Amino acid sequence: MLTLKNYLLNTYAPSTAKAYEREILLYQNRVPGAENGTYKTVVNYLDYLRKQNNQSGSIVRILAGVKSYYYYLIAIEKRKDHPCQHLILRDTKTKDIQLQDLFTSEELTLLMNRKERYEDLALKHKVVISLLIYQGLTSAEIIRLTVDDVDLERGEVYIKGSRKLNERTLKLKQNQILLFYKYINESRPKLLRETTAILIIGKLGNPSAVSSVNYIVNAFKTLFPERKLTAITIRQSVIANKLKSGMDLRLAQHFAGHKYPSTTERYKQYQVDELQQGINKFHPLK
Repeated sequence: MLTLKNYLLNTYAPSTAKAYEREILLYQNRVPGAENGTYKTVVNYLDYLRKQNNQSGSIVRILAGVKSYYYYLIAIEKRKDHPCQHLILRDTKTKDIQLQDLFTSEELTLLMNRKERYEDLALKHKVVISLLIYQGLTSAEIIRLTVDDVDLERGEVYIKGSRKLNERTLKLKQNQILLFYKYINESRPKLLRETTAILIIGKLGNPSAVSSVNYIVNAFKTLFPERKLTAITIRQSVIANKLKSGMDLRLAQHFAGHKYPSTTERYKQYQVDELQQGINKFHPLK
């Protein structure tokens, strides 16, 4: 039979699986009959933790662990229902992503087609845009990249970890290989004014800042005048599109660099799709 530990390791990143297993064991020890727990059981447990002065951030992680426990029980057919699947804590700020306002993969590809006057700057801008629309990187991750982080032989780019995001190595698209090669070996040396290993070079020949990434993105706003096009919404769109195309949650979590699967789950498109299906069923276009 599938063990709890193996289920967690198969579903979440190793660090997350370890943390959830710890919370589940505590839950089982503190709550008699946890396996048959109800919605009220979970709510009472969270109230107990609050009285022990647990911070709201910790409560969120504990609830995520408890939820994973009941998902496991469903997976091994010990339960048919999930008692707290839709439980949302009132003392935490909502981080809902407006999926219906994001961009499709086809729309994002349009950002690669902009013509610019200066070829060297055009190559740099395409490198930046490609990292946004293909790898879904943040502006901060892009400006921290070094030349050595790009392995053209393997067709990979290494992204350093930070306080908020995990490190990871992602595949480059085929059309990025030549683009990066020409930028690194032809355009970047012309733009460079000081010795640095940083990949993206600014107009003055020094390492680029986050504001320069935002400047590049702003140039494309005329393509979508009624919508919010930013580096953030591009990243959100890429992650949402990955999940919508069927990418496994754990793989999407790694791709995005999220520390917790609950962060990745916010990008799931199924709620929007179900809503659209309902609209189409009861109010079909004629």
